Amino acid sequence: MKNLFKKYGVVIKDTKLLGTALTHSSYANEHGGESYERLEYLGDAVLEIVCSDYLYHKTDKSEGEMSRLRSLYVCENALYEYSKEINLKDYIYLGNSVDEANKTIIADVFEACIAVVYLESGLSTVKKIFSNLIVPYIERQEDFLMDYKSLLQEDVQTVRKSVEYKLVSEEGPAHNKTFVVDVIIDGLVYGTGKGCSKKEAEQNAAKEAYNKRAI
Repeated sequence: MKNLFKKYGVVIKDTKLLGTALTHSSYANEHGGESYERLEYLGDAVLEIVCSDYLYHKTDKSEGEMSRLRSLYVCENALYEYSKEINLKDYIYLGNSVDEANKTIIADVFEACIAVVYLESGLSTVKKIFSNLIVPYIERQEDFLMDYKSLLQEDVQTVRKSVEYKLVSEEGPAHNKTFVVDVIIDGLVYGTGKGCSKKEAEQNAAKEAYNKRAI
């Protein structure tokens, strides 16, 4: 658990506070203790300042463009993607009333964990995680708000081709499944995507097909 960010050169020592960051309110209500919500509040603010600092010093964008980029790289979809890099979902404590951690919960817990790093080691260590984990997404210009299924559908319609999504495989236990989906255009596979849900796998497949621009 304390090695969540180890591959980025950061080891969390305060395992008690980290445990709080990983605790959903449903678990806290059943077992006592505090949930991640207060830490999430702090982590959200810390991520915003670190991202703002990066955009200010590393780009020459206008105020409006920096604000747009910041909202893009600290949005729920983005935080969820960063969380998958560290398998955060596997560490979250949930109560019996919650079947599994959804995207919102996972994104919130990521912010809470960032708050723990900040409280323990300061802003410079958060910047280290940001540089190693998040900056690569910024450099690749990942658009976490893009609906690739809609974009692909629009492209397909312009050339009157049909698009369908086919579930290739579904593996893993009920609480931690991995879905693989092919996107098929006029009978040919143009992209394959994986995800924790069929919807996510379809979006990833559509993204691959759309980026190929080979329709």
